[in-house]
Amino acid sequence: MEIQFSENVDRGSVEEILQTAQIESFSVQPSEENRVIIRYVSSDEAGNERVRSGIDSMEASSEILRTDFFGASVSKELTAKAIEAVFIASLVIALYIAWAFRKVSRPIPSWQYGIGALIALFHDVILVLGAFAFLGHFFSIEVGIPFVAAMLTVLGYSVNDTIVVYDRIRENLMRFGSKEGFERIVNRSINETLARSINTSLTVIIVLLAIIFFGGATIQAFSLALLIGVIAGTYSSIFIASASLVVSYQWDQNRKI
Repeated sequence: MEIQFSENVDRGSVEEILQTAQIESFSVQPSEENRVIIRYVSSDEAGNERVRSGIDSMEASSEILRTDFFGASVSKELTAKAIEAVFIASLVIALYIAWAFRKVSRPIPSWQYGIGALIALFHDVILVLGAFAFLGHFFSIEVGIPFVAAMLTVLGYSVNDTIVVYDRIRENLMRFGSKEGFERIVNRSINETLARSINTSLTVIIVLLAIIFFGGATIQAFSLALLIGVIAGTYSSIFIASASLVVSYQWDQNRKI
C-alpha cells in the first residue's frame, strides 16, 4: 500500500499504527514526496480496513495511491524462477570452469574443478537462505526480487574468488607438478592467495556495512544478503572448493590401491 501524506511523517508513527491495528510481519518504507510504502500480511479485508482507519487517524487528508495484493501463486512463481535462475547460473559456472581448466587434467580430471566450485556455490546459497529464514522468522525481513539479485551476485563473487585460487593451483601444477605432491601444491596455492582473498573481501565488507547502516531501508535486505554471501564465499573458496580437490584426489588414489 502506497500512501501520500501532505507532509513528511515519522516512520515510527506508521509502525505504531500498524501495531495498533494488530498487523503482523509488516515493513514501512519511506519514499519521495512525502510518500510511504507499507507491506504487510493480511488474510482478510478487516485487516485492511484497520490499516486505512489508522492512516486516516494520522492525517485525514492522506491519500492511498495504490494497493497491490500478492497471493500464493505469485510467491510460488517467484520461488520457482529464483531456484531456476540459481541452478542455471551454477551449472553454467561449473561447465565453464571445467572447460577453462581442461589443460590441467592431472592428477585429477578438469571437470572436478567445476564440481568443487559447484559445491562451494551451493554452500553459499544455502547459508544465505538459512540466514534469511532466521531473519524472516524473527525480524520479518522479506525475500523478494532484490534478494534473488543478491543471490546471483553472490554466486558471481564467490566463483571469482574460487577461480583465483584454482588458477594459482594450475600455475603451481605446471611449475612443481613433478616435484611436489598434489596436496602440498594445493596448500601452497592457498597460502599464496590467502592475503589477496581476505584483503579484497574486507574492502567489499566495509562498503556493504556502510550501505547497511547508512543506505536506507530500501536496500538493506539486498546489502545484508550480499554481506553474508561475501563472507561465505570468501572462506568457501578456500576451505571448501580447494579442499574438495584434495578429497577427490585422495579418493582416486585410494581406488587405485
